[in-house]
Amino acid sequence: MSLRILLLCHSFNSLSQRLFAELRARGHTISVELDIADSVTEEAVALAQPDLVLAPFLKRRIPASVWQRVPCFVVHPGPPGDQGPSALDWAVRDREARWGVTVLQADGEFDAGPVWAHAGFVMRPATKGSLYRREVTRAALEATLAAVERFAAGPLQGESAPGSGKDQGPSLSWGSDPRSGGASGLGWKPLMKQADRAIDWSRDGTATVLARLRCADGQPGVLDALWGQACYLGDAHEASAEAVVEFADRAPGGLLAVRDGALLRRTVDGGVWIGQARLADPPGTAPGQGHFKQAAAELFAPQAAALPQRPVPLMRPDGEWGELRYTEHGPEGARVGCLSFDFCNGAMSTDRCERLHAALRQVRERPVQVLLLSGGEGFFSNGIDLNSIEAAAHRPGDSAADASWRNIQAMDDVALAVLEMTDRLTVSVMRGNAGAGGVFLALAADQVWAHGSVVLNPHYKNMGNLYGSEYWTYLLPRRLGEAGARDLMAGRLPLLAAEAQRMGLVDACDDGPREGLEARVLARALALAGSYNRSEQLAAKQARRAADEAHCPLARYREQELARMHRNFYGFDPSYHVARHHFVHKLPHAWTPRHLAIHR
Repeated sequence: MSLRILLLCHSFNSLSQRLFAELRARGHTISVELDIADSVTEEAVALAQPDLVLAPFLKRRIPASVWQRVPCFVVHPGPPGDQGPSALDWAVRDREARWGVTVLQADGEFDAGPVWAHAGFVMRPATKGSLYRREVTRAALEATLAAVERFAAGPLQGESAPGSGKDQGPSLSWGSDPRSGGASGLGWKPLMKQADRAIDWSRDGTATVLARLRCADGQPGVLDALWGQACYLGDAHEASAEAVVEFADRAPGGLLAVRDGALLRRTVDGGVWIGQARLADPPGTAPGQGHFKQAAAELFAPQAAALPQRPVPLMRPDGEWGELRYTEHGPEGARVGCLSFDFCNGAMSTDRCERLHAALRQVRERPVQVLLLSGGEGFFSNGIDLNSIEAAAHRPGDSAADASWRNIQAMDDVALAVLEMTDRLTVSVMRGNAGAGGVFLALAADQVWAHGSVVLNPHYKNMGNLYGSEYWTYLLPRRLGEAGARDLMAGRLPLLAAEAQRMGLVDACDDGPREGLEARVLARALALAGSYNRSEQLAAKQARRAADEAHCPLARYREQELARMHRNFYGFDPSYHVARHHFVHKLPHAWTPRHLAIHR
């Protein structure tokens, strides 16, 4: 049975996008309303006349005037019986062995309404954001689809959650005890405060430091201090013993070195690389006027300049952290190279683009037949780095327009390096989501392989009507045709990997478990490198590239795209700069974009 579902969310985040696309693919009519005010939500319900309101990501309660009128399902990132606004934060900080997601019906009690479905997962030692995009999203999808199916079948009711004071119904997916597997201390947990995340550098070991930084990943960060300045820390990675051995005599908490924009900080038994920081705002700072996240070494550039640089080679042991890594596999003559790049939130600043470009030039000298371009676990790439561009607006002698221009040129250089790699077959491996220029960077390779969980946003217009570059005017029509390319760029809706494969945007979609994806991709790449017709495939690639260049040089596509981008950056229309400022400063939405709110 097809339902009319209103998706109510604080923002259209990765989970909301996945559920939106998956429910649409199953024939439901989906409209979106951003949670701006109770009166706006009430109006949306009146206009949409939904059978069901689904709330995958909220920061406020659904008003009684709505949940008393229409069934409302809330997707809570905790197992049945867990309550409170910081569910995943507590689970990461306390290093729970197992956690889950519950779909419950909104009523007068916070996170304690009737349970319609739930799903569990084993916790990885990872950041809150990484778990949210992977395990939480997978469990939320499983539980939401089950709950919607039960609701559509009617007239079943949800079951009471354990600890709610009501009779508990049968378990749906966790087994006889939803708390089995280590979910300790279920019940109400308050909003996690900075005191709960605080790090004592003189006493805390690396595991504790990582858990506290990971539970604050993304937002709000851990309130601490660098060089005496109060700031919020995030994007932490464990340092190897080799990285800290030369600093063994330094006191815990000391800042030791710089790598890939991250700062190495001593712990009592090792060290951590801290990738991001945000200065604390003075009291009374107005929305949009405060500080925002930046690469830690860039935020504290004068102080970081006095620290030793400790770069690492592309080919190195697995335990040594760095944003770029290169490995080789297989026999001579059928060899596979894998260049992986894992940038925080998929943001590719000018500096990151230049380092990736240099890595591509370096690996081009390696004797491999297939090159895998493996983006980050959370995001393949999201294109230019809006935070680093915003920072330029506050630097003397620089501007956001100039930083945008430098960044898009650097992105184009990376895409061009892939396009011109005609002496081997290239494959983009999408382990995580991709957006804007990140999608077209992937398309620069000969083939694109994506995991089935990946969501693509292959458009630029949501960021202030940006035109876009990265050779998209060449790459997209050759896969979809001119009309198909126009339709896709105008649609502005998230795209599932399976749907992208059906239309020809993606060449292969891996529907297996996320665990083991890298091994399956490597096996597929080794088979491609050793295939009987690989030479014919390479010759066909070279012939097509030569014919395309004769028809219209890549330099011409770049020139035309950048002419439009120059107007976005320097022209009279400030839409891009306004949208970027709102995005970076996390300003609340004033209205729901009409391509999402079809009820309007």
